[in-house]
Amino acid sequence: MNTMQSEGANAQYNKNTLNAQFKKAPSNDLANKSLKYTTVFWFVTTLVGQWFFFYYIMSFYGFSVINDNMQIWNRWEPMGSTPFHAGDFSGNLAFAAHAIGAGIVAFGGALQLIPKVRNMYPRFHKINGYVFLTTVLCLALSGFYLVWIRDSKPLTLSGVGTTINGFLILAFAYFTVRCAINKKIANHREWALRLFLVSNAQWILRVGVFSYMVSGSILGLNPAFGDMFFPLWTFGCFVMPLAMLQLYFYAKRKTSSQLKFVASGLLCVLTLFMIVGMVGFTPFLLLVMSGDPISF
Repeated sequence: MNTMQSEGANAQYNKNTLNAQFKKAPSNDLANKSLKYTTVFWFVTTLVGQWFFFYYIMSFYGFSVINDNMQIWNRWEPMGSTPFHAGDFSGNLAFAAHAIGAGIVAFGGALQLIPKVRNMYPRFHKINGYVFLTTVLCLALSGFYLVWIRDSKPLTLSGVGTTINGFLILAFAYFTVRCAINKKIANHREWALRLFLVSNAQWILRVGVFSYMVSGSILGLNPAFGDMFFPLWTFGCFVMPLAMLQLYFYAKRKTSSQLKFVASGLLCVLTLFMIVGMVGFTPFLLLVMSGDPISF
């Protein structure tokens, strides 16, 4: 009798467990799809923004170098920046390398993240990876030069942020290469994503600034360049993306549907803010390229 009761209890337990699993399966499937498609949404948005940024850099900085018209860089003077220094050949060269390198990173880096490109064109992926790594190393080193040697006042908050970002680029590049050499492909891709984000921190910085200004204006908050947001965003432009990426990795590994929904929701919100920033940033870049006066 006891045996029959025990078997009945076990059968009921198994039935309840199966029912719970069947109920949980659709939720997990939806959570996985939510995270997947939100990631695609982020990537497509980033790709569009990055490639337009590449177009701007090559149109403005690239052609100015070719045409020996680097004085045009000082169109940024209304924003407190005069990159071109007359008679400073090495400094101007470093800035040109830094700016054009950022364009190369913006264009080539995104291609490294596309699975079909990796799988169908492994040789291109490898060569493009070498180009990307070489460029980001030059980006970091030229950034150090511009901040600590060329700049007469290197100990600014912006300079500290650029320096930290540069060291992160070097560190992440090292781990990306080491994992590739050791055939740890999953780890290699994670470090490559981190490297992609910190290498594009200057683009993220600018998009974030315009997102803050546009969204703040829409909400009637009267944003201004003296707001606390700006010193915080000097570091936030690489800390926040890295934190979001780490949450994405964590959510992807775990089975928790709630965690996946939280990660996908947060990524979606950040992507929408990124779109707002791109909408504000794009007309400004077109203004810079047009040659018309820049005013605020």
